[in-house]
Amino acid sequence: MKYLKGILLFILLGLIAFVAYTLISTGYFRKIENKFEGTIIANLKLAGAEDITISLTDSFALISATDRAAKIRGEKETGHLYLIDLKKPGYELINLTSSFPKDFAPHGVSMIKQDSSYKVVVINHTDLGHSLEFFQLYQHNLTFVKTLNDPTMISPNDIVLLDGDRFYFTNDHAYERGFLRLLEDYAGYAASSVIYYDGENYQQVASGIGYANGINFDKNRNLLFVASPRKFLVKVYHTKPDGTLDFIENIVCKTGVDNIEFDSENNLWIGCHPDLLHFAAYAKGKKNKSPSEIIKLTYIKKGTYSIEQIYMEDGSNMSASTVAAPFGNKLFLGNVMDDNFLIISK
Repeated sequence: MKYLKGILLFILLGLIAFVAYTLISTGYFRKIENKFEGTIIANLKLAGAEDITISLTDSFALISATDRAAKIRGEKETGHLYLIDLKKPGYELINLTSSFPKDFAPHGVSMIKQDSSYKVVVINHTDLGHSLEFFQLYQHNLTFVKTLNDPTMISPNDIVLLDGDRFYFTNDHAYERGFLRLLEDYAGYAASSVIYYDGENYQQVASGIGYANGINFDKNRNLLFVASPRKFLVKVYHTKPDGTLDFIENIVCKTGVDNIEFDSENNLWIGCHPDLLHFAAYAKGKKNKSPSEIIKLTYIKKGTYSIEQIYMEDGSNMSASTVAAPFGNKLFLGNVMDDNFLIISK
């Protein structure tokens, strides 16, 4: 009997430790204080503008938006790519994929300029599985080029093009379902990865990441930045000519970092989820809003960086921020499944 009591006590203490770790490591006890010293310029009506990237050269924003709340309503998730011409007033949303014949629920998006046009790639999630959809963007016209599928696309989240043929993408989970997937979500089991494609072959080049999410590449310094929201980290890697990575360091951000965008000075602007459990409940339709946070990360070299909180609110203006794309003194703030996304002055 004494032996049995000892086992039960050990199990109970283990459960208490697990619950405490989950609550602390997901930001459950973090105080959400509304903080913003700028101005909300516009509130655009578009559901689930999860990823936004901006051409500073040609002054336009490309937006990947999917109505993810449709799943909560028992409907099919669908979405489009949109363009905003930033040379014109009014922030008009131009639907670029209204005639795209395939099932389309876009997620992470990347683009790179090639002569007078842009190569665009977007992660697509459908009932048939995951794929990468490639397009050519010329002015306001988007032309479909090809689809790529591969078994390495377990749970693709975000992608970054290096040139016309090569790219990296993140898998935010290593397991699609089951107990190990549950451990990834709640126990912080770090098993997700970064995949490199060299134009012919796919290769896992980083692993053991807690929910690998946003990814972006600083070509001037050959640095790859990967967001790990489950661990509240931005991971920094040096890229080698063959696409493999040398890990440099983890940057502790104290918030659930999501997509990463650069400004003209190579500062990182990141949309964040400060309370991951609150966000998980919101994503399942159990809460009607979720906090949003935006941070600016200035990275100089290993061990030398600064983090500045730019925006924080409880979700009343926009829930579950995922991206902050800078353009001049403006920021374009996207989210997981809110009906609005914001344009603010910084």
